[in-house]
Amino acid sequence: MVCTLGAAVCFGTASVLQAVAARAAARPGAAAGVDAALFLRAVRQWRYVAGLALDALGFALQIVALRHVPIYAVGAALAASLAVTAVVAARLLRVRLSRLERGAVGVVCAGLLMLGLASGEEGSGSGTLALELGLLGVAVLVPAVGTAAGRLPDGPRALVLGLAAGTGFGVVEVAVRLIGSVSPRALRDPAPYALLLGGAAAFLLLTSALQRGSVTAATAGLVLGETVGPAAVGVAWLGDRTREGLTWLAVAGFAVAVAGSLVLSRFGEPGPEPEP
Repeated sequence: MVCTLGAAVCFGTASVLQAVAARAAARPGAAAGVDAALFLRAVRQWRYVAGLALDALGFALQIVALRHVPIYAVGAALAASLAVTAVVAARLLRVRLSRLERGAVGVVCAGLLMLGLASGEEGSGSGTLALELGLLGVAVLVPAVGTAAGRLPDGPRALVLGLAAGTGFGVVEVAVRLIGSVSPRALRDPAPYALLLGGAAAFLLLTSALQRGSVTAATAGLVLGETVGPAAVGVAWLGDRTREGLTWLAVAGFAVAVAGSLVLSRFGEPGPEPEP
């Protein structure tokens, strides 16, 4: 759980830096869906590069966490990185938090505490070939959905881009659990390819979602995509369980943490670039 919370801090801080860089790199009339050129422009800025470094550290901590605690706990904690983003944005960018948002930060922390108390060890299930192939199929659909989203009106486009990006990150969470060991033999399985494709597509889609449209809708989709599906897979197919008699507390903690994160969804993009 310490690694899970560390990953949330890294991802939450990175999102502030990356969102500012994405808006600064945006060009009028650019593509509304998957915009690889936007990523190439954004990566030239130090804020985006620093965000990527934090993402890499957060991903390493996430891998460690996924090897020791259930996916539902990791997913809820990563969604709760929006609470970190809200606090960082308030400090560094002087963004004002409403009473509701300050309360939501406390609600997220309470939900994570409940999850920490109720979570058992990770499930012993290793998954089946059918599950890995299904995961790879979902990873292939993620960029396709993002491309199609570019033809939607502004409101639905932001939500679909965010949901697709969240699904891509969810694919990464499940794939980490399915990859038994890092060896040449593992390359024969679909899971590593699902991880690479899902993660890369999610980064591109998230960058595009931060550039334009309703960031609140995009981030809400992101939160739902990276929590609900992976948690269900972990419980149904990988054997994730709670401490005996505390299933109700885990369910309540998961719902509370995700609900608090949705209230904070506007902090997926904290505002305009600050003065240098």
